[in-house]
Amino acid sequence: MVLNRRNLKWTIWIFLPMLLLMAVLILSTALRRTAHIVLPETGTSTELVPDASTGGNDALKVLEVRPETVQTVIETLSRPTEYRRTVTVEQFWTGGSGSYEAQVAVSGELTRIDRVMSGNRIRHTITGGDETYVWYNEEKKIYVAPVGSISADNEQFIPTYETILDVPQAEIAAADYRVLSGLNCIYVETVEDEWGYVQRYWVSVETGLLVSAERLQNGETAYRMKALTLEQSVPAAAEFVLPDGRELLEAE
Repeated sequence: MVLNRRNLKWTIWIFLPMLLLMAVLILSTALRRTAHIVLPETGTSTELVPDASTGGNDALKVLEVRPETVQTVIETLSRPTEYRRTVTVEQFWTGGSGSYEAQVAVSGELTRIDRVMSGNRIRHTITGGDETYVWYNEEKKIYVAPVGSISADNEQFIPTYETILDVPQAEIAAADYRVLSGLNCIYVETVEDEWGYVQRYWVSVETGLLVSAERLQNGETAYRMKALTLEQSVPAAAEFVLPDGRELLEAE
């Protein structure tokens, strides 16, 4: 019996340092993770976002995604400066519906949109800086107008989700983390307004881009937008050349 106790004591002393070493390695690996948004399990509403106030890349703070905090979470997101994607927009009305696709290329402050309209007519726009350029098909005639309040989002006929930051908190009905077609998103839904409209937004956590939106009137879908795939590459300078040969983007 004495020998068994001694053997047990020696076994504990041999394996205890090994267990402690393993715990230290696991803890140090966790602490070295680079700053990024760590998403919770589906159905929960807690987010981890970089804490800029500490000045460290590894600093994280916990933010719960709910109507009271979603505006703070969205403020941490930023859109990429170069990318291309396809945006699909559907509209529904009594007795009918319509849809179109737009090819979007973004380089810095310039956004090119090639939108297929009825009759296969293509509307080309380049928006950025102080002016918007519009032309159709292969025509040489260019319509030029001051940008003013017409943003690239307006040209794509999609909502500018950053307007959520200006919505009174009482008008946000729901906000949480959701997965849409495999994309990790921040979801926001507004309360029904006096005309019966409700807005819904899905904003990608990884890219900061709006990937889907819906507008409902009295519970029926009136508008739907989706852009679920993204190519984060630098568009060619040739894509920002006007029909008259003017180059809006300098070639590198």
